[in-house]
Amino acid sequence: MHRQRTSIVGGFIVCCGVVAAAASLSAQALPVVQDVELQPLRAQINRLIDACEHLGVPFADTDAEALRSALQMADEPAAVARVQELLDPLCLIHININPESRVKVHAGPAQRELLEKGWRTFLIKVHNEAGVTAELRASSPHALPLHNSPQEEVSDRWLDLELFNRQPLNPTLGGLVLEYRIVSLYSRDAGKREAKIMFDVGQGTQDLGFRNEVNMLFDCQPAQTVTLRVLDENNQPTTASFEIRDELGRVYPSQAKRLAPDFAFHPQIYRGNGETIQLSAGQYHVDFRRGPESIRQTRVIEVGDKPSTEVFQVERWIDPSAFGYWSGDHHIHAAGCAHYSQPSQGVHAPDMMRHCLGEDLKVGCNLTWGPCFDYQKQFFTGDIDKVSTAPYLLRYDVEVSGFGSHQSGHLCLLRLHEQMYPGGDSTEHWPTLCLNTLKWARGQGAVVGTAHSGFGLHVNTDDLPNYEVPPFDGIGANEYIVDVTHEVTGPDGDPVPAVDFLAMVDTPHVWELNIWYHTLNCGFRTRISGETDFPCIYGERVGLGRSYVRLDDELSFDKWCEGIRAGRSYVSDGRSHLMQFAVNGLEAGTESSEVHLSGLAHVTVTAQVAARLNEEPSPGFANLHYAQRPYWHIERSRISGTRRVPVELVVNGQAVARQEIEADGSLQDVEFETAIDESCWLALRILPSSHTNPMFVIMDEQPIRASRRSAEWCLAGVQQCKTQKRRFIKHEELDDFEAAYAHAEATYQRLIEESADR
Repeated sequence: MHRQRTSIVGGFIVCCGVVAAAASLSAQALPVVQDVELQPLRAQINRLIDACEHLGVPFADTDAEALRSALQMADEPAAVARVQELLDPLCLIHININPESRVKVHAGPAQRELLEKGWRTFLIKVHNEAGVTAELRASSPHALPLHNSPQEEVSDRWLDLELFNRQPLNPTLGGLVLEYRIVSLYSRDAGKREAKIMFDVGQGTQDLGFRNEVNMLFDCQPAQTVTLRVLDENNQPTTASFEIRDELGRVYPSQAKRLAPDFAFHPQIYRGNGETIQLSAGQYHVDFRRGPESIRQTRVIEVGDKPSTEVFQVERWIDPSAFGYWSGDHHIHAAGCAHYSQPSQGVHAPDMMRHCLGEDLKVGCNLTWGPCFDYQKQFFTGDIDKVSTAPYLLRYDVEVSGFGSHQSGHLCLLRLHEQMYPGGDSTEHWPTLCLNTLKWARGQGAVVGTAHSGFGLHVNTDDLPNYEVPPFDGIGANEYIVDVTHEVTGPDGDPVPAVDFLAMVDTPHVWELNIWYHTLNCGFRTRISGETDFPCIYGERVGLGRSYVRLDDELSFDKWCEGIRAGRSYVSDGRSHLMQFAVNGLEAGTESSEVHLSGLAHVTVTAQVAARLNEEPSPGFANLHYAQRPYWHIERSRISGTRRVPVELVVNGQAVARQEIEADGSLQDVEFETAIDESCWLALRILPSSHTNPMFVIMDEQPIRASRRSAEWCLAGVQQCKTQKRRFIKHEELDDFEAAYAHAEATYQRLIEESADR
């Protein structure tokens, strides 16, 4: 949403996304702090700008630019004064910490307006003469108790307040003579309410004469109930994503202190048909959508002095499930990273399900991992969770991360029957060799693959494929280079590949795809699956990386996982689609994805393809390096000056043909014909937005040995990986480690000898 709505008039900010400064400022101007060093102040103010954006109370673009311009002024005293001129009108509180560390508090000029049953956010100016580096603390006798009791009088307790002491701000004061902090206030009530607010920086720092206290009268604007009617494209009740901002760009409900199912790191909330929100009177801009297959819409709503109802209907540009393709994200989390850690140790299944529904993500794989593992493990059942309602499925499984073999590459273990590796009930006893974990998981019929594959595989080129040997020093598809050469015992006692899939979409595509292309060229048949790693790599929303699995009948989790294993799927950011990919009429994922030929021949490659770009390019993508987020996005595929994207035919890792399609959302047929003179693999891609799984063309029953250079790259990768991972292996697994790597080296050496000289 366009936020350049404010202006700087006469040297003062008339309005700002943080808070309105409507009072006359001349009589309330705060004292200017002198002798401030500019460099640390610049760092603190830049963090402040980022923190306000994170909290959903952003500075308007013009105001943020004015601040950054002030911080670049050559005259340091003038720069420091200008920063205070811009920020002081937004301060609810001015705090002075004198050289004896006594705290004095004064009211600031910001308008004292709160919102009934909502949060408002303000700035605090701190003049820190003592250079204190303790935590700034706030309290109030009017603050609501944490736990009400029948005996406790709470009628005069109407307020809640919270200082923001988390990233990107430092948890304590920095010791600089001047800095700005953030405070959020919640009102239980509407009307005029007075509060006493007190500050200190530790025991004994309160000023004599109660000067560390300030009494403030607030005008608490009443909130009205707004009922949402949320309909899908077929006029059926549904759940959608809503991002609600007022005229100053402030997010509602406030992000400052949200509780599940709303996540504090999101500007959006998810609401279903008939659910409500509380908004005070005024005008609001509402962006709503339902995942990447819908069109983002913007509405302006007017809230008056009575309850009201608003109707929102989702507009789709495509529905892959209508063609039998079911979207899923095999890597999301209910705990850790951006999630709540206290008091709930993450969130529960209904919260995650709401987000899947709001993003129209049909399958969500909720992976329990290191953070809060011992709490979250209770939700594993070996089946879909009870919150699942067809066709939306949520299931708990495991990511091997934060314990066991994670140093050699994280693993996604899907469709487990037993959650816990034998020998313990927590995380400490798991194997340190990925292959040993894979043997256990595959033995019970799990579908397994790497997580965030590109980490540790970074290279200094954008060539694809390329032959630069990466460091193998991360937590992506590192030990995969070894494990892909192994077969292990499956649930029926028959040998099965140790690894089913490589994760795509949540790391740079060159790093992810390069290792996959090389191992396919050696004749291995690992498939790919799309993931988000929510909310760790991406916290914006679930389903930023997806697999679309083709099923002939109704959706089930087992069938969806089997579709991943068999490669009857494509991966995508959801903004482009490669459906019904077939070679000579045989669709990917059927009959082992094999087309058999005798002698030299041509094959016909067909697919139904769709993509959608906005008519005008989205800003920020034109010069974005492929290793900068977002790593996969349809905007990166745009042919400059057009609304078209290229569909490429890939043979043995090389793009051999290309067609351009109009990215207007329409479904279009594509067809390629290519000559085949040896066994090979083929795929289609719109890079970096979507990629099919491979089809294998087998000529005269010969195995795929597409490139000696690929086999040499893989051998060098094993040797490099070994130098990085040996130190993480437990003593009792060292023999297994040596045997696993020796097997891989011998395999690639044999493949070098068998492969074509190219």
